[in-house]
Amino acid sequence: MKRTISLWLGLVAIALLPAFAQTPAPAGPAGKIHGHVTNPTGTSQTVGSVSLSTDGGRTSKYTFQVTSTGDYSGQATPGTYSVVFRQPDTPPDKMVDSIDNVKIVVDQDVLQDVDMSRKEFIDKLPAEQRKELEDIKKKNADALKANEVIKSLNNDLHTVSQDIKDADAATVTATQQLGAAASKADITAKADEIKTAKYTEIESLMLKDSAAKPDASILWAQLGQAQVGLKKYDDAETTYKKVLELESASKKPNAGVQGLAESGLGEIYARTGKVPEANAAYDAAAKANPTQAGFYLKNETVIFFQMNNGDAQVAAAEEAIAVDPTQPLLYYLKGQGLVQKATVDAKTQRIVLPPGCAEAYQKYLELAPTGQFAAEVKGILDQAGSKVTSTYKAGKK
Repeated sequence: MKRTISLWLGLVAIALLPAFAQTPAPAGPAGKIHGHVTNPTGTSQTVGSVSLSTDGGRTSKYTFQVTSTGDYSGQATPGTYSVVFRQPDTPPDKMVDSIDNVKIVVDQDVLQDVDMSRKEFIDKLPAEQRKELEDIKKKNADALKANEVIKSLNNDLHTVSQDIKDADAATVTATQQLGAAASKADITAKADEIKTAKYTEIESLMLKDSAAKPDASILWAQLGQAQVGLKKYDDAETTYKKVLELESASKKPNAGVQGLAESGLGEIYARTGKVPEANAAYDAAAKANPTQAGFYLKNETVIFFQMNNGDAQVAAAEEAIAVDPTQPLLYYLKGQGLVQKATVDAKTQRIVLPPGCAEAYQKYLELAPTGQFAAEVKGILDQAGSKVTSTYKAGKK
């Protein structure tokens, strides 16, 4: 009997294949058989049929369909059979593979796999098909290796995401761990310890991962965040510039990654006293990712506030307000930047607020009448003799 052998990857849609009926279970005493079908590439064969034959495959007494997981099972009367595998398009008088002398015993379940990746089967293939099979195996192996790398990278990015959240919540965590009676200095020290641990882990993971996949800009961007958190500003600047180089060369630039890198550079420059460079970087972040423009500019304002740079803080707040005028914090920070230039009237001993300061504080109270800084702002306005025109109401004394 002539046998035809072909290679496949099991990628043909099942719905397009002809239907094969499952042989009914035998009426009398029977045994069971089951197994798994593996194609020549070493992967599960997900279509086809397995038949039991007593004449070497010329006719089939029982036929069982291969499932989408590569398995088959069925029942047969006791006897010795050839186990024959056919693809859906294999003619009835031909076969792809067979295994002889398989015995079915009453009330027993026989395991018989059909492994077409075995050496005996492969050695019978024509040289051209063996070469094709080796190429397929290599491509599959490379794909599996790449998939494992991607899986590892995604797991690390998940860890990084949580580490960033933990670092952002470090002060809250430190307060919970030390208790309400802890001094501000102790809480700050504990929070710094938490942040350092988290950013160190991020840096370690992203150094490893960016070396494994150096063309992935998101890995470099997360590395830059860690380096900023560890105050390694020179390293972070180099890293963020690497991100922008990769994004510039990308066929599908990622606006979020570009914004992250530009705003990261902005933070570095703001924290190292390079105000014009910081302004330019934050503006570039807003341009690269307009949907997050308000977020970037708000962060710029906060960082200049942290650096006690009042003029830069006011300018950043005004730019952020122009993008999103609904954020109370921006008006507070603008007022805080301006109030640094307040003077004291020698006659009345009241503070004299510079232009725009009272208006900024009033707007804060309008948007957040019971906000975190409401009492502080009200106190400043009282000292300046400014009437509160917002809906803010002072608490009972």
